[in-house]
Order: sequence, then structure tokens, then C-alpha cells
Amino acid sequence: MDYRGLSSARAVFNPAWAPHARLHEVWQLGTNTALGVFSLWLVWFRHELRLPIFVTGDFLLSYGLRASYGGSIVLSDSTEKMILGVNLGLFAYTLAILMAAVAVIMDSRSRPAGAAARHGRNLSKSG
Repeated sequence: MDYRGLSSARAVFNPAWAPHARLHEVWQLGTNTALGVFSLWLVWFRHELRLPIFVTGDFLLSYGLRASYGGSIVLSDSTEKMILGVNLGLFAYTLAILMAAVAVIMDSRSRPAGAAARHGRNLSKSG
């Protein structure tokens, strides 16, 4: 199977990149994939939102700090994938954070006083 379609030719499979840099890129991709899968498991089976919110929020933090480290959300060919006039990644991550925040607020309002503190690690009604 040709895995080159899974990552940009400008990154993992770019012969101009140092082998050590490519190792770190593959490591990052694997870690991010594992965090994503674990976050989905937490949400679907444990009704837990804290780690998924943190993982998603980290993208927004990275976006906000991009000027300090020379990062950009614009692709290397100077294009951007847009939705409703907003960068697709920024739009999707912001929407995910907002939806998770609404879920946390709704859950905390539906619990009796003190129950949210006792069951703070598990957002399911069954505790």
C-alpha cells in the first residue's frame, strides 16, 4: 500500500527533510491519531469531555500563538480551505469547542447541586 497520500509530500515523504525530522513528524501524526481515537472513546463510552476539549483547544492555542513561532494556517501553496469565509480548520475546531462547552454547561445544569463536583470526571447521568 502506498501511504504517501496520507501525508503531504512536503513533509514525511519529502527527501529534502532530514530523516530525524521525518521521524518526529511520523511520531507527531501517530500521537495525534492516538489522542483523537482515545478522545472519541472517552466521549462515546465514558461521556467524558475534559481531555477531548483540551486536545481540541490545543489547536486553537497553537493558532493563536502562530505569530510567536512563525506558524501559519495558510497552506504552503498560499491557498486556504475555507467554509463560510473562515479557514476550515479554525471553523471546525471552534465549532467543536463550542459544542463541547454547551454539552458541559447543559450537563452541569441538569445535575442536582453538588453532584457535578462528585461526578466531575464522568458526565453521564448514571455516574
